[in-house]
Amino acid sequence: MNTTQPNISDVNVTMAERALSVFAGSALFLYGARNRGVAATGAMALGSGLVARGVTGRCQLYNALGISTASEEERLVAKRAIRVEKTLTINASVEKLYRVWRDIENLPRFMSHLRAVQRFDDRRSRWVANGPVGVNIEWDAEILTDVENEHISWQSTEHADVYNAGSVHFHPAPHGRGTEMKVVIRYTPPAGALGAAFVRLFQEDPEQQIADDLRRFKSLIETGEVPTTVGQPTGASSLLGRLDISDVIEA
Repeated sequence: MNTTQPNISDVNVTMAERALSVFAGSALFLYGARNRGVAATGAMALGSGLVARGVTGRCQLYNALGISTASEEERLVAKRAIRVEKTLTINASVEKLYRVWRDIENLPRFMSHLRAVQRFDDRRSRWVANGPVGVNIEWDAEILTDVENEHISWQSTEHADVYNAGSVHFHPAPHGRGTEMKVVIRYTPPAGALGAAFVRLFQEDPEQQIADDLRRFKSLIETGEVPTTVGQPTGASSLLGRLDISDVIEA
């Protein structure tokens, strides 16, 4: 799959400034969330802005003034993508699994890190994911390849908050034991190595999230339910909403 990287000239803040912005912004946001009044509201707004500055590596004021404190090395670090690959066998037909994934608006219903996917047309869509400290991460994506019952690949478009690309592949499992499904995700951490450390600090490691989401998907397809987790209701309806589960589970 051919991909293109985001315009790294948008990164105009040093790693040290980004780290300070993230942690100072987090502290302000948490202070505001735990208190009331105008000052608390202002602290939450300022904190969100600082976290966004640290996460994206872009400062609007610097941009307006034509300033960039980021070195070329820091920009290259921000450009490097991380690859996550997960494979699992699901006791269902290739056609069934392909149908669910091809309707991309279904994905947030079993992928916990996604808040929403809005389809514009048959290939383009808008994605909204949960970001750190209540800051959503949004991007537009486009389907690059779509081979029915074999694979689907997609990629974020230019100026995405987080550059990412992915693909899902479907192969009949040996001895008629369902389908081997492989999911590959490539993404650029919002702040390079700092971003990866930051999401782990908040227990939002994307690699673990993807593994957990796929396990929930497997359980849903095979049993019609998702495993019970603390603070989360059980049952397929809690994740799939209005998705007609009979279309997925029944033969």
